Amino acid sequence: MRIMFVGDSMTIGSAGDFTWRYRLWQHLNATFGGPYRIVGPRHTLHDPATDDASSAAYADPGFPDGARRHLAGWGEGWLHMAPLIGDAVRRHEADTLLVSLGLIDLGFYTNAEQTAENVRRFVAEAREAAPHVRAVLMPVIPNVRATADAAFGVQCARFNELLAKVVADLSTPASPLLLASEPAGWETGRATYDGTHPSEWGEHLLAGAFADAMHQAWGVGGAYSAGTPAGAVTAG
Repeated sequence: MRIMFVGDSMTIGSAGDFTWRYRLWQHLNATFGGPYRIVGPRHTLHDPATDDASSAAYADPGFPDGARRHLAGWGEGWLHMAPLIGDAVRRHEADTLLVSLGLIDLGFYTNAEQTAENVRRFVAEAREAAPHVRAVLMPVIPNVRATADAAFGVQCARFNELLAKVVADLSTPASPLLLASEPAGWETGRATYDGTHPSEWGEHLLAGAFADAMHQAWGVGGAYSAGTPAGAVTAG
């Protein structure tokens, strides 16, 4: 397996974060016999001091550089990643995409229908680069704005309906798509530190949603446990 994490600010993380990518790396090391590798063109965190992706200050400095790889960016959504995914998949030979996008699109760039069209473009571009690529897609997880702004909340709910339709329409045996479940127990007061971005507990919830989808559908690894320690298998 060659896994690529694709996402926005919730996936790239900020200086001082562990990130849910780290949590999933720990989980796979402990439960998956492999071999696997984490791939992608980027490896840093967002640095709030400079407002760019220049930080290497992961909460665990022992997180190896190879396992830090990703295609995620602060303020980037389906709109931004659809033009990039084909080249990234091709260059890094990714065969499994774990994708969490959409909140930034709906908040600033596109409505639910337009965002769903960008999901379709993303899938088409990824498949052009690797016809047998598979992907797990995370629904938009409502944040504090979705609670306070009724119109935005409606757009989030509508997009999640359309995302489920995209998965149903486009999934094939040769290139399967999975719709992950919204992390069980996600409460913004505990799962985020600011109403949107994951706290350490939220990182575990996100990692668990992706891990459980892969385990249940594809037999990858085991069921996720927040207490899972890092194992002996090295990724990257």
